[in-house]
Amino acid sequence: MSEIITVNNLSKSYGSHQVLKEISFGFEGDQIIGLLGPNGSGKTSLIKILVGLIHDYSGEVLIDGKKPCPETKAMVAYLPEKTYLADWMRCIDAVDYMADFYKDFDREKALKMMRTFQLPEKQKVKTMSKGMQEKLQLLLVMCRNAKLYMLDEPLGGVDPAARQFILDTIMRNHPAGSTVMLSTHLIYDVEDIFNSVLMIGKGKVLVKTETDKIKAAGKTVEDLFKEVYGSVWEVD
Repeated sequence: MSEIITVNNLSKSYGSHQVLKEISFGFEGDQIIGLLGPNGSGKTSLIKILVGLIHDYSGEVLIDGKKPCPETKAMVAYLPEKTYLADWMRCIDAVDYMADFYKDFDREKALKMMRTFQLPEKQKVKTMSKGMQEKLQLLLVMCRNAKLYMLDEPLGGVDPAARQFILDTIMRNHPAGSTVMLSTHLIYDVEDIFNSVLMIGKGKVLVKTETDKIKAAGKTVEDLFKEVYGSVWEVD
């Protein structure tokens, strides 16, 4: 199977601060990948490069064998860490917008999920709770029939019940054969869904392995995470 994500000697700086330092890795498709690291370890920068939102980097990045371009953006569904929907939008407006923008968006599935999530079609984003906004954004992403899903901290700032709801939604709705990369610093709630993990810190790849190998060594992903990072203040 060919790699869905290929990264070679990737570096990215913001002024004098280098967040990624010549990192290299690759992942085959049809799996769920945990992108792990404390806050500030470079996870969001890496994701933005992979989805084609950041261009001023050095090194090689390939999505399904192609450099980031309109073709790769069409096969990638991206959930950013922060809310991106306009305040004036109603739920139905957001669904219609996505349906117009992406050929692979399943509008009927989105409408069904809106009812399941108890999101009123005509409620505006600005009147929604944070939890409702997160449900809507997750719905919009998971109703894409994408080849690669990039989810940046979808579990941050939500309670354990909401975390389980989000994980269930992801597991039930990503198409067979697709790949999910999920960025998080919360390990305990999600480690069972990962096939592979990529741990980054101080601009480097610290660990890239399959979760079966971690378990075979008698450890959990959380155990390995604690060993690798020690204390979060040791990671830039």
